[in-house]
Amino acid sequence: MVCYLRDANLRPRNHLMLISVAIPVFNEERTLDEIVAKVLATPHEKEVLLVDDGSSDRSGEMISALAERHAEVRAFRHDKNRGKGAALATALRHVRGEVVIIQDADLEYDPADYDVLLRPILEGKADVVYGSRFQGGAYSRVHLFWHYVGNRLLTSLSNLFTNLNLSDMETCYKVFTAEIGSKLDLRSKSFAVEPEITAKVARMKARIYEVPISYAGRDYEEGKKIGPRDALIAIAAILRWGLFR
Repeated sequence: MVCYLRDANLRPRNHLMLISVAIPVFNEERTLDEIVAKVLATPHEKEVLLVDDGSSDRSGEMISALAERHAEVRAFRHDKNRGKGAALATALRHVRGEVVIIQDADLEYDPADYDVLLRPILEGKADVVYGSRFQGGAYSRVHLFWHYVGNRLLTSLSNLFTNLNLSDMETCYKVFTAEIGSKLDLRSKSFAVEPEITAKVARMKARIYEVPISYAGRDYEEGKKIGPRDALIAIAAILRWGLFR
């Protein structure tokens, strides 16, 4: 597949579009090689920005090895764990592509969905695309009822402040043009980055689309890192970014 970037008037540019895939990594040695292989297998011109956020396992070594083996992979490292938001901020400072895809380092989100995520931007309809786990993708793992309820409540609270009608504010899959990415100026260090991004793109009056994606959620025994404390952090972030600029 060859992708051409189109502007808002649906005129294709005469060059290939470079996709920047930003992957924060914290202690993901079990899944890192596989997720990078899946990203590299997607049929797009791409760079992969791996940010080791102070991992205590072998993730840092694996990232260095991946960067040596693959010209598309660029490696960055935090000396200590600073959180997903800080890792994304590092990646965004080094983006070379015209469109950015945020990708978690686990296997919950499937890079096979990149085509559907990119389509609204390629067609000149969107500046930002969210991949929704609740709109009926090709598959979705059935588990963790209270995690589902928490996600829906946080999304509803976010929508109250942003006046959006998102179904999945907390999704990992957020895709946006490099122009949007350059304006985000992320301040959140933790998973609070999700409501921060949402509030800021809403304030920009960006054209936001949602598309259905597949989802293979992990449970806590499999390494899931988000818990009840993160929900409280997200609520505080929604209030902060919703009430203050």
